[in-house]
Amino acid sequence: MLYMIVEHFKNQDPVPVYERFQARGRLAPNGLQYVSSWVDANLEQCFQLMETENRLLLDEWLDNWSDLVEFEVYPVISSNEAAEKVSQLMKDAQADYSEVEQRFKRTLPDPR
Repeated sequence: MLYMIVEHFKNQDPVPVYERFQARGRLAPNGLQYVSSWVDANLEQCFQLMETENRLLLDEWLDNWSDLVEFEVYPVISSNEAAEKVSQLMKDAQADYSEVEQRFKRTLPDPR
């Protein structure tokens, strides 16, 4: 599972976060993979994509940084996966609509 982590640097101060990272690394447990990250232009937030099959590993990693960072965690899927899911929802909705339409037509009196 992929997770988008929004990190809010406490006191809007990235320096302690970068100091710890330089001294100790990412502090991610085995089984939690870093994918990519971006930092806003004001150096107040980091948007980090992480991957794991075990949410407890993600929680362990968050605990390693919670004194310096406040977190928002969002399970995410790729745009392609989202398009596939929406396509299936649309097909299901169309099938449901067609079924209702057929039932309604059967309840109408015969125009002959």
